[in-house]
Amino acid sequence: MNKLSINIAALVLLLLSSYASLAAKPVSVKYNGKATDESGIAYLVYQVRCSNGVIKPISAWDNKKRWCMGEGSTEGCSKKQIKAAKLACKST
Repeated sequence: MNKLSINIAALVLLLLSSYASLAAKPVSVKYNGKATDESGIAYLVYQVRCSNGVIKPISAWDNKKRWCMGEGSTEGCSKKQIKAAKLACKST
């Protein structure tokens, strides 16, 4: 390979690696209130502020043992708040 193609390959790798660091990440998580679903089960609602400025809701179920993306949703759940927050920001 000549020097130009090596430099181009290095530039492409650098751009691809920097793209992953630009993905939205959670900046803060704030309590937003209590709610109940249609069957009467209580859950807590939190707001996740992402690094791209978007605010997404997450829900805490079972005394904060299960964290899910969205308000009142049981989809995209995790045992940890930070994982649910990361999933919420990634879905923007």
